[in-house]
Amino acid sequence: MMALAALFESHRVSAAEISVLCSNGIKAVMEELVPQFERASGHSVSIRYGVSTLLKREIDAGRAFDVAVLTPQLIDDLVRQGTIAAETRTPLARSGMALAIRPGSQKPDISTTEALKRTLLSSSIAYAREGAGGLFFTELAKRLGIADALQSKTRLTTTGEEVGESVARGDAALGVLPLSEILSLRGVEVLGPFPPDVQGYMIMVAGVSSRSGQRTAAGEIVAFLTAPAAMPVMRKRGMEPAAATEAGR
Repeated sequence: MMALAALFESHRVSAAEISVLCSNGIKAVMEELVPQFERASGHSVSIRYGVSTLLKREIDAGRAFDVAVLTPQLIDDLVRQGTIAAETRTPLARSGMALAIRPGSQKPDISTTEALKRTLLSSSIAYAREGAGGLFFTELAKRLGIADALQSKTRLTTTGEEVGESVARGDAALGVLPLSEILSLRGVEVLGPFPPDVQGYMIMVAGVSSRSGQRTAAGEIVAFLTAPAAMPVMRKRGMEPAAATEAGR
């Protein structure tokens, strides 16, 4: 906490209200770090969480915000539109894709790609249609040549929370989500990550609105999230720090 608070000792601004639109993929990290930021900076932060693609649609429809934390492609599109200031684009963290399972259930083998294929073909699967996990898994199933075979076994949801609920109830045997989301859900546990040769990552990138009236304060929260003292929280919540993200773009 002292190291994080030191970010504001040399340069303080008047207390501001900062509006953040944030992907569910980094929600657990934000819930732990943002209260620390508020205490250290004196600013107040309001956050709307959601699926990145849905938040992007809200922005495109004119929703006001100071900071957006979304996937790289969406942030980059907002930069091209001039909605986010290009110089504020900042990679925050990434989380590998993983499978969720109901606690106490039999744990199938997913240690290799062939084992993963066998497990998927014999299991019911839930994923969020427009979530990072769902977009990853849709492409992976095509690459593995099993997309058609999985259609009757698949339960599509809107959010990662609904994926967790589906697995916890037993409606689906497996849930596809970023590791960071699985760790924050009740009623499920991590079966394991996808094999390295087919693994993918949810990358979180922040950007400050070009129309924000709180540009300095908004920049402070981004700096806070990328400070070395924030990294233990990132790792605890199933994410790797920003240095790892550019290699995953």
